[in-house]
Amino acid sequence: MMGLGMSELLVVLAIVVLFFGGKKLPQLGSSLGESIKNFKKGMKEGDNDDKDKKA
Repeated sequence: MMGLGMSELLVVLAIVVLFFGGKKLPQLGSSLGESIKNFKKGMKEGDNDDKDKKA
């Protein structure tokens, strides 16, 4: 299987820091967290809609 070890994660992190720069990382993390939160909220609303249609 394809798993990521600690060394691979460090290489990916280094590339991200080089690509985006240290100052943009907090913005990127904040945007990513907000996107995940909205995605989960949308999935929960979708589940509720499905239950309403079945009833």
